[in-house]
Amino acid sequence: MKNIHPTAIIEEGAEIAEEVRIGPFCYIGPNVKIGEGTHIASHTVIDGRTTIGRNNRIFSHASIGTIPQDLKYAGEESELIIGNDNVIREYTLFNPGTKGGGMVTKVGDKNLFMGYVHLGHDVIIGDRCILANGATLAGHVELGNHVVIGGLTPVHQFVHIGDYVMIGGASAVAQDIPPYCLAEGNRAVVKGLNLTGLRRSDIPREEIDILRRAYKKLFDEGRPIKDAAQELIESSDSMYVRNLCEFIKRNKRGIPFKRKEKTIKVNAIKESIDAS
Repeated sequence: MKNIHPTAIIEEGAEIAEEVRIGPFCYIGPNVKIGEGTHIASHTVIDGRTTIGRNNRIFSHASIGTIPQDLKYAGEESELIIGNDNVIREYTLFNPGTKGGGMVTKVGDKNLFMGYVHLGHDVIIGDRCILANGATLAGHVELGNHVVIGGLTPVHQFVHIGDYVMIGGASAVAQDIPPYCLAEGNRAVVKGLNLTGLRRSDIPREEIDILRRAYKKLFDEGRPIKDAAQELIESSDSMYVRNLCEFIKRNKRGIPFKRKEKTIKVNAIKESIDAS
């Protein structure tokens, strides 16, 4: 049974499944499809070629599927596809794809998008991600699964962020962040592994220990990072290490991290001078 408020405008052609609730003063465009059990709060706009799956909760004043904020957009019939069990909070803005980016923006399942989150055109998001208030993804950004992005953090266009990454609040992400890592700052740099997130996950503890050793080889030994990644791919049997290293090898925007400076023992230098 549908529960649609009489003040909502549902254009002819829209496909609304059973058990969908649509609140007051909503607008649903003619090319919209909404799956069963989804709840849409008041004053929400859903337009364009937008497909929304089952059991999503969309809060008031969200704008879903309106045209991209891209001057190159020329009215092409691109899409926005949203999976199941997502929570989309107030004043969020999700744009569809464009001709220059594959024609689709795609969101997976069980994600939380807090207030004022923006998903730009051609964004791809996996499952179980959390984007805190005011996080903004520019066009063509890709997120893996279990990613957490802190509040007020912008992500530059074309950036890729791997699985289980944590981005600190008020950071500015301009380069790719490898899986399992923690990054923060303006501009954001990799600070270490996201150990808290990994320990809360279903990743075995022994695999986390293997990842810690791999991280040191990649980031702490001062070697070219892609060379270290290739050696680990050839020598490690860990699926997680290989995921990390393959991400590093194929990235195009670079990995932001600070190389550790070589420590020099002052006493050793002094002894050398005295000996001479």
